[in-house]
Amino acid sequence: MWLKLRLYLIMALMFAIVYAFVIFAASRIGITGFFIYGLIAAVILLLQYMIGPAMVEWSMRVKYVSEQEAPVLHRMVAELARDAGIPKPRVGIARIPIPNAFAFGRWESDGRVCVTEGIMNLLDQKELRAVLGHEISHLKHRDVAVITMISVIPMICWYIAWSTMLSGDRERGNYVLVGVAALVIYMLTNLLVLYVSRIREYYADEGAVKLGNGPQHLASALYKLVYGSARIPKDSLKQIEGMKAFFASDPSRAGTEIKELSQIDLDRSGTIDARELMLLQTRPIKVSTTDRILELWSTHPNMLRRIQRLSSLHGVSAY
Repeated sequence: MWLKLRLYLIMALMFAIVYAFVIFAASRIGITGFFIYGLIAAVILLLQYMIGPAMVEWSMRVKYVSEQEAPVLHRMVAELARDAGIPKPRVGIARIPIPNAFAFGRWESDGRVCVTEGIMNLLDQKELRAVLGHEISHLKHRDVAVITMISVIPMICWYIAWSTMLSGDRERGNYVLVGVAALVIYMLTNLLVLYVSRIREYYADEGAVKLGNGPQHLASALYKLVYGSARIPKDSLKQIEGMKAFFASDPSRAGTEIKELSQIDLDRSGTIDARELMLLQTRPIKVSTTDRILELWSTHPNMLRRIQRLSSLHGVSAY
């Protein structure tokens, strides 16, 4: 409930900021000029939204598999989709070594859930099902559409800042003032979009548990994804830099996160069991100031804090 409330408050704050900026910009450069920028940004974002799946498939080297080719994967996805009350998404395998999973699609009936080659031999079946539950929850909550919708706000502000500050108009003073304001609001709303993205990750974790997955299985899976990503060469990580927001975990932060996660893998087994997870309800965790600051600019929550939150999800009711 608190996650939903935070999301609604952030959305209300974003639109309040935009409303105030529209009033300010319209008084300086005219309402027509402002809406031209808004229309351009909206068209670009709509095109990106429509061709987005094809771009993801190409960059991740996705191959869709049949039930005969991947029966276990299909069975898990079908069961999770049924329990979530959504159509069964297409099932694919991304031919990249980075261990992870992702979901995408333009609308509910267009959903696709993919796992990478790197994850198949890393997780056991309960852990894999928990990660797939996380991805199915993203589809159920229409997260791609939500993030796309709110991303138009900083995009509009960026276009306005870029064009008005370079304007040679005779009312240059007004244009520069609007440009500076747009730049400030761009940075602020971009941080808010990232914050919403992190909330959606927490929400998808909760959704995975509501689909019948034990919190310890998702916690252990996330830990293994971080551990596996930390061993991947940096060149491989650079190739998917623009797509990491789709992943269940951010592989580019794995090197730092694996050090923090050593706090909770008490028996050094490479997994997080139910006892270790339950201890996080009372044991304090240490997240450095640097990592707290870096989290502000990330699409994913700090993994240590994310796993700690999973410790509070025992007994969460099903959908």
